Amino acid sequence: MISMSLFKKAEPKNVEILGESLICPICKNDTFYNREAQLNTSMATLFNLDWANKSATCFVCSKCTHISWFLGE
Repeated sequence: MISMSLFKKAEPKNVEILGESLICPICKNDTFYNREAQLNTSMATLFNLDWANKSATCFVCSKCTHISWFLGE
C-alpha cells in the first residue's frame, strides 16, 4: 500500500468533476489528495524528451489510495 506520508503537507479535499462530486469507486470515500503525473511515452524517453509529454491530474483517495486520473484542464 502507498504510504500516506507522501501527502503530509496537504489536506485531503472534496473534488468536483463536471459539477459532480468525485466518490472513490473502491471505498466510497469523498476526500482526495491532488497530484500531477507526467504521462511518459517510450519515444520521448528514448530521445530524452520526457519534459514534452502531457500531464494528468490525479486524485488519490485519502482512505484506500485508489488513484483517479483525468486528462486536460
